[in-house]
Amino acid sequence: MKRIDFPIPARTNLLIVAAQLCLLPSLLWAAGQAQQWWALLLLAIGFGIAMNSAYAMLHEAEHNLLHPNRLVNQAAGVCLALFFPSSYHLLRQGHIGHHIRNRSDDDAFDLYFEDENRFWKYLQLYGTLTGMFWALIAAANVVLVFRPSIIAPRYSAFNRPTAAFLESLNPRFGRLIQAEALAAILLQAAMIHFWQIPILHYLAVMFGFGLSWSSMQYAHHYATVRDVRRGAMNLKTFAWLDLAMLNHNWHLNHHMHPSIPWIYLPHLAQSPEARGSLAAAYLRVWRGPQFSTERVENRHAGKIVN
Repeated sequence: MKRIDFPIPARTNLLIVAAQLCLLPSLLWAAGQAQQWWALLLLAIGFGIAMNSAYAMLHEAEHNLLHPNRLVNQAAGVCLALFFPSSYHLLRQGHIGHHIRNRSDDDAFDLYFEDENRFWKYLQLYGTLTGMFWALIAAANVVLVFRPSIIAPRYSAFNRPTAAFLESLNPRFGRLIQAEALAAILLQAAMIHFWQIPILHYLAVMFGFGLSWSSMQYAHHYATVRDVRRGAMNLKTFAWLDLAMLNHNWHLNHHMHPSIPWIYLPHLAQSPEARGSLAAAYLRVWRGPQFSTERVENRHAGKIVN
């Protein structure tokens, strides 16, 4: 299957990026104007949907599928990541690393093994379900700017997935990640200051994204086959939400064909396949990590993401 058979919808993508970069700051500005709790709740839901859509487009950039011009592709990804808020190149290395580690012992958050701390694995998975994964990434901006040396494998030896992620980071992106983290902090601080957004309003709206994004991070992988490509599920929700998320829920198709743009994912199934419910898959994750004796080594252990 050649990329030329599935051209990147560059113009469509740029129009979507432009709309997202207008909508996201508008919602944050509105957070400073909200007077009622229900208005703030609606803004949090709206920002959650809008930023999940922006993350889906950022995800296209991570795979060099947002635009055929590499500079335009990376620039769009960097701008979208500022509203996460995080460093685009850090998010990209984490995601590409996920593709090469998927369902191995280095990336199986839904399993714990005899030599692992069961409590820690429960804390990790339930933390993801309650938004703490996003909060940790957002808070890491400060660490990346002021003490980047602490983001090192030697400090995470107690946690195999985190150590595997840190070992895969390419040192040549270190300064760039630091600059992007600083830019994210400055942009968020500027919006809060100049638009006079009450800090609790800001946090409530941002967490509308953080909770929804973080809680869905493992819904497409929980209890799937221990295979790097097939270890994912195609899931469904409301048609309009599937579209807003740029077919992200066709997750098995994406893992099978990571070089194919989002617009073609629904058409890649080899045979008509029933898609499970996203809501049901999310609820299954609350069962927590399961004990396993099946070990699956990461064939790309030690590989640096480029």
